[in-house]
Amino acid sequence: MFDPNRLIIFDTTLRDGEQSPGASMTKDEKVRIARQLERLRVDVIEAGFAAASPGDFEAIRAISSVVRESTICSLSRANDRDIARAAEALQPAPRKRIHTFIATSPLHMKIKLRMEPEQVLEQARLAVRFARNHTDDIEFSPEDGSRSEEDFLCRVLETVIAEGATTINFPDTVGYAVPEQFGERIRRLRERVPNSDKAIWSVHCHNDLGLAVANSLAGVMIGGARQIECTINGLGERAGNTSLEEVVMAVKTRADYFNLTLGIDTTQIVPASKMVSQVTGFAVQPNKAVVGANAFAHASGIHQDGILKARETYEIMRAEDVGWTANKIVLGKLSGRNAFKQRLQELGLELESEAEVNAAFARFKDLADRKSEIFDEDIMALVSAEEQAHEGEYYRFVSMSQRSETGELPHARISFSIDGKECSAEASGDGPVDAIINAIESQANSGAELLLFTINAISGGPQSQGEVQVRLSRAGRIVNGVGADPDIVVASAKAYIAGLNKLQSKVERLNPQVGP
Repeated sequence: MFDPNRLIIFDTTLRDGEQSPGASMTKDEKVRIARQLERLRVDVIEAGFAAASPGDFEAIRAISSVVRESTICSLSRANDRDIARAAEALQPAPRKRIHTFIATSPLHMKIKLRMEPEQVLEQARLAVRFARNHTDDIEFSPEDGSRSEEDFLCRVLETVIAEGATTINFPDTVGYAVPEQFGERIRRLRERVPNSDKAIWSVHCHNDLGLAVANSLAGVMIGGARQIECTINGLGERAGNTSLEEVVMAVKTRADYFNLTLGIDTTQIVPASKMVSQVTGFAVQPNKAVVGANAFAHASGIHQDGILKARETYEIMRAEDVGWTANKIVLGKLSGRNAFKQRLQELGLELESEAEVNAAFARFKDLADRKSEIFDEDIMALVSAEEQAHEGEYYRFVSMSQRSETGELPHARISFSIDGKECSAEASGDGPVDAIINAIESQANSGAELLLFTINAISGGPQSQGEVQVRLSRAGRIVNGVGADPDIVVASAKAYIAGLNKLQSKVERLNPQVGP
């Protein structure tokens, strides 16, 4: 029996979050994040879109084989082929859900689907009926629901519930809704659909107006929804999706108002945030609620004084409750391989082979010779670099030097290999990073366009590694590259080369597909 006071957390980082430009992931990266989501104890993991590509199918199947506690879900369009493909991918999962959708707004039906409303109604009916042949857990979404006509929505939703849909997800696909209207819309739909009590109602909001979290919570409190669809760090296409960490901590912190229970282990929120950021190359803004570097920082003297006297004066939740640590030193240059491997397991970083563990350990030893204090964040960055190298090193960084003087044009020299053949290059630029990229391109001639360049300190302090994230574009394909090193120019070179490897790699990076 469903508990009406229980809020279900449906995570779609691996499906909708992957629709961010450059955020596409390999199968191994998806499995790694799925394991962390299971540690976070999310109720449902939307692992992908099985019919989108063979790679996405295999990723869903791999996740279904290793995740035991969370329900695994695959998105599918409202047709037999997509649904059958989803069912096949989900077959190993102990708990499985098929999430099928079709657009219901006049604009989408006319322009995108080129179908009459009655055709859409019938296709929705048949899709849910067919999906019920494969599992009892069926979710249905009327895409672009917030711009759909209410009378037609009521007919569609009544029909799919009658056919066996157990979750009705109401999506604000284009981020058009505002909280009070969105919540009232769901309330009216639940009142008007005669069999609405036979399904759990859900919300899926996009953040185009910065209202995704507010809309989702209004859907719960005003509309009576009991599932929120969200992503780690609010990742997603355009301006992103509802942020998991924000809705979870809002419900937890304001339990007096929401009066709802959650199954989430909140101490796993920050580790999940860091993992997703490192895998996708999407940095978390410092002032991001809950998981931003400044979320629990206090610069004002008045605030600092209050915090020293009593934390609750300026903190409404505890940093350690969401997984922030004191950046404690975990290992040093005298630490052995077994201690390193044990720390990987504690951090949820599971490498596939002993060869990968050995390679990561070698990187760790090299870093420990240059940096006396090694933190958890450093180890996570090492593993991220090892995974990028594992997917294919057409280009491989060897060494570099650079010179910058006041009043002189910066100059850089780099040695790197291209398809196994080592080469050297040097160039000047407007700055040291520009110089090193010019040097790489003088030999690579990749044709890539640099869209984004960011630098973040991994662990803080003067000895912190710099983590550089770049976004490259070529021939319509967008990828992210990440590099870390105590020398930020070296980190920049590594990040740029990692991005070039992704553009070159034959390892399939799963193609995101547009959904609700």
